[in-house]
Amino acid sequence: MKKLILALTFISVSFLSGESIKSPSGALTLKFFMTPSGQPGYSLTHGEQPVTGKSVLGVLFNDGPGFHTGLKLISADTSTHYEEWNPVWGEVKTIVNHYRELRVKLEQTKDKPAYCFITFRVFDDGIGFRYEFPVQDNLQYFTVKDELTTFNLSGNHKAFWIPGDFDSNEYPYKTTRLSDIDASGGSDFFEISTKSIVGKNVVQTPLMLKTEEGLYINIFEAALKDYPAMNVSVNKDNYELRAVLVPDAVGNKAYLQTPCSTPWRTIIVSDKAEEILSSKLILNLNEPSIIKETDWIKPQKYIGIWWEMHVGKASWNYSDVRNVKLAGFDWSKVQPNGKHGATTERTKYYIDFAAKHGFAGVLVEGWNVGWEDWFGNWKEDVFDFVTPYPDFNVKGLSEYAKAKGVKLIMHHETSASATNYERWIDSAFRFMNYYGYDAVKTGYVGRIIPRGEHHDGQWMVRHYVRVAEKAAAHKIMLNAHEPVRPTGLHRTYPNWLACEAARGNEFNAWSRGNPPEHETILPFTRLMGGPMDYTPGIFQIKMDYYTPGSKFQVHTTLAKQLALYITMYSPLQMAADIPENYDRFPDAFQFIKDVAVDWDDTKILAAEPGDYIVIARKTKGKDEWFIGAITDENSREITVDLSFLGKGAPYNAEIYKDGEDASWDDNPMSYKVEKAVYKTGDKITFRMAKGGGAAVRFSR
Repeated sequence: MKKLILALTFISVSFLSGESIKSPSGALTLKFFMTPSGQPGYSLTHGEQPVTGKSVLGVLFNDGPGFHTGLKLISADTSTHYEEWNPVWGEVKTIVNHYRELRVKLEQTKDKPAYCFITFRVFDDGIGFRYEFPVQDNLQYFTVKDELTTFNLSGNHKAFWIPGDFDSNEYPYKTTRLSDIDASGGSDFFEISTKSIVGKNVVQTPLMLKTEEGLYINIFEAALKDYPAMNVSVNKDNYELRAVLVPDAVGNKAYLQTPCSTPWRTIIVSDKAEEILSSKLILNLNEPSIIKETDWIKPQKYIGIWWEMHVGKASWNYSDVRNVKLAGFDWSKVQPNGKHGATTERTKYYIDFAAKHGFAGVLVEGWNVGWEDWFGNWKEDVFDFVTPYPDFNVKGLSEYAKAKGVKLIMHHETSASATNYERWIDSAFRFMNYYGYDAVKTGYVGRIIPRGEHHDGQWMVRHYVRVAEKAAAHKIMLNAHEPVRPTGLHRTYPNWLACEAARGNEFNAWSRGNPPEHETILPFTRLMGGPMDYTPGIFQIKMDYYTPGSKFQVHTTLAKQLALYITMYSPLQMAADIPENYDRFPDAFQFIKDVAVDWDDTKILAAEPGDYIVIARKTKGKDEWFIGAITDENSREITVDLSFLGKGAPYNAEIYKDGEDASWDDNPMSYKVEKAVYKTGDKITFRMAKGGGAAVRFSR
């Protein structure tokens, strides 16, 4: 891994009087201050524009005075850091990590004296700050009651938000002014199985904002490992945001032992929406990879026995019995329901399809016993992750896949019983190693066990990290569904290829679905913390194809489904439709076969949250580029410059676009495939239908 590091350190006494520190280029200015009551705070400006006004900080303890008032500023040290590093996989080959740091030491003199640090890192595109608690005689174990972090915004900004929720982030985004936020409407989303909506004025992070002056602001966190996730409450009188942490079963927020630190609280800011999407601030605030040998980590495309269950063609469960028990249950006496999807025969069909079309993996859901009564019972011992149904030949299929050069992808639905999964995880990963599986998709549908814990609380945050660490020890790649939203930990655990952690494509199969603007907001929100397994590539858009009279459908055109492989970044991309549908559209399917999943470079060509996104990416190690362009419910035409293409011979372009009569609602499967020739400096125009898009491959 390439690294170039420069660090300069000096002591600055000027901060004692509340002066400022600038980002390396001077684009941002951070001011630190202490209130008369001894509470720390900060403000941030972008050029002459305020990002936050005076915003106070602090942490409350259950078992001590905490660090929020009555503090004394002991010292303020600054340093400059420059580093270049290469991710194991990613959107670019090399990432620059350049910031100026301010580290203030604060002493609490009440009761027994103790101290903490607040560290600020000021980049040219934003800031990160966190609370740090060193080892000391008077502070060893403590319980966090609350966090007083605030973001005092400068006005009634446009906000892109979902309701604050301790258990689910599977809501469609709303776009309103801060003053018009009403998160109580989230309770109407009955298709979300487990909800814990916090309050009317509470929203989740990442929170994307746009000011009247055209400044884009993104508020989030980085390196969430041993702490609850952060929502924010909105004070509609002064537009101050305040951290809202996910509590545990008895109402506490976190149990910590020194030395320790909170996650980084982050503000990314720019006057260009494109620069928000290109920011690497979240990644730079995470620790380097703990995995030394990474050759076994392989970005890939996959297919799977999955979508046919969502559209009702097959079932996860083998039978329709109830009251199943893991121990001593006799499956030979059970009558199959005739709809089970994960059969040996069907899996072989998928393996053959993957081998024919160059897909590395085949996901198989519903292969293991327990699906008959897994959901809704708050049952602890649902799955053992090692016992297949009678019609799924693990050994035979593993050998068949190996002979075809295809890897099977394991599925571990935990039914949110994290305690049960932790009991079985070593056996389950050894089982995977034995049968040649090197990737796993985990799931956490339902109410969490330990009972009373939340998906996004400290206990579960630690669980997700433990699973990633266990997987790395067994050389297994991880794709987590229904977890807490990612915060850049894929830098530290590069085997953690993707997460769901948002409203994915499957909601289009059986609910009100995802509105056309959904995919134009997700890159500015959920994807700020890491790749999403959104499962694009649905070609049969309307569900009445499977169930006559059904009103359900995917809320995009077919061409937009192709563009999502570029705009919704992930090193693990699924061709989510069933193979038979790809056979119906071989020319469109060619793009999915060709598109890369690992990149040397990424250019954000045009973007506006909630409206449109156009992104170009260069395939790792090849002179090949791809462009994805998507729009919301409005048709639009966007022209972009191709000056990023390499010099020399022109490129052959394969263009996949909406048909003249296409629209997401009336004619979503109308598309065209055209060929053209372009060179660097040319311009290309994308005409996108309502809810539509375009995808292009440039090669030579």
